[in-house]
Amino acid sequence: MAWLRENWLRVIVHVGAWLPLLWLVWRYLNDDLGADPVTTLNNVTGRTAMILLLLCLAATPVYIVTGFSKVIQVRRALGLYAFMYAGLHFFNFIALDYAFDLNFILADGIPKKPYILVGLTALILLLALALTSTKGWMRRLRKNWTRLHWLIYPIGLLVITHFLWQAKAAERYEPLIYAAILAVILLIRVPPIRKQIVETRLRVTGKASPPRAKVPATAQPQNEIG
Repeated sequence: MAWLRENWLRVIVHVGAWLPLLWLVWRYLNDDLGADPVTTLNNVTGRTAMILLLLCLAATPVYIVTGFSKVIQVRRALGLYAFMYAGLHFFNFIALDYAFDLNFILADGIPKKPYILVGLTALILLLALALTSTKGWMRRLRKNWTRLHWLIYPIGLLVITHFLWQAKAAERYEPLIYAAILAVILLIRVPPIRKQIVETRLRVTGKASPPRAKVPATAQPQNEIG
């Protein structure tokens, strides 16, 4: 029980991250993927990847606003699960949509659907962050590791753009909601705003404000997937 009290958030993240995939498997086994199974798989994996990425990006802002430090501990797992679902999303695209036909993808897919190129760029960048998310790579790359993992922010913008461009006109409200969430996440990270939020939280909670309000090293932006 002591272990569970200490790691309950990790448990929720790991269990919750697998639920969408298990739900898809259950629907497949029960022949319940709808009239267009490929679209169902594409939608679920894509949205899950985007939501997990936003949760990863939101970890430090949540700490800044609430002071709840445990959320920093699950940031790496959220980022890796986001990459996993993005990979499944891409596999669904090349395997089920285009049957591994590279010529067809280059001739029909990318020129007519630029959101594919945006999504692929985001996936490649996520792959770079996932591969270098270990402590070993942190030691090898040193300061370059910090610079590399700042890519999590343009990745977020690319993912939202990918979703916005592929959505039909009548469905634009959903990607716009995610875009607004990302905007708030990024706004909280702006140093003057972050400092003001931290000082306000310390006053509200009755804690003395430190000489310089800042996020601890464990919550710095370069550690989003590391």
